[in-house]
Amino acid sequence: MKILALDTSTELCSVALWLDGELLVRAELAGQRHSELVLPMVHGLLGEAGLSLSALDGVAFGEGPGSFTGLRIGCGVAQGLAFGGDLPVVGVCTLLALAEASGASRAIACLDARMGEVYHAVYEKLDGEWQTLSAPGLGLPQDAPEVAGVGWTGCGSGFAAYGEALGERYAERIEAVRAELLPHAAQIAGLGAVQFARGLGRDAAEAAPLYVRNKVALKTSER
Repeated sequence: MKILALDTSTELCSVALWLDGELLVRAELAGQRHSELVLPMVHGLLGEAGLSLSALDGVAFGEGPGSFTGLRIGCGVAQGLAFGGDLPVVGVCTLLALAEASGASRAIACLDARMGEVYHAVYEKLDGEWQTLSAPGLGLPQDAPEVAGVGWTGCGSGFAAYGEALGERYAERIEAVRAELLPHAAQIAGLGAVQFARGLGRDAAEAAPLYVRNKVALKTSER
């Protein structure tokens, strides 16, 4: 199975090719330059692998949550590539990608959502499969989902931005923190390949970002 994956949900712009379990990856801290970087990175990887777009089996993208602008770019690019190559698409949750990147079996994934909030989700891997214990949501760090037991790994930029509040929230339940982790196309590719193998690929027209937050700014009265 040959899968192209991309993620532009945060300041990191990343692209990966999944070639029957082997990975080719390109990534760069992009700031606001995702739209300039992502397509050249895609074409560079395809050239390195000696593949045309139509030779792939599908396109996977980080569907969110994350930066609204980044999510729109990622979804739009994935749709355009899928239409161009007549390929199916799958969206992969960025929080699940964080859990996968953590290398843990119990993960509390938090991304900095700005405005004093975090995007959050809780996952546990059982028999090699991720189970969602708390679906992606948005809230104050001190109100992040409760977890049972110990041995949890906290992962994502939410722990970098709100480490003290999240540390108090989870106290002794967390055994490790991977605050440096950001959603990456490498994990999007592997998780996307699983979805494709299960026949979950969709028509490109059905691809959509997972925003979670409905508003990007507060009114003066709300602040």
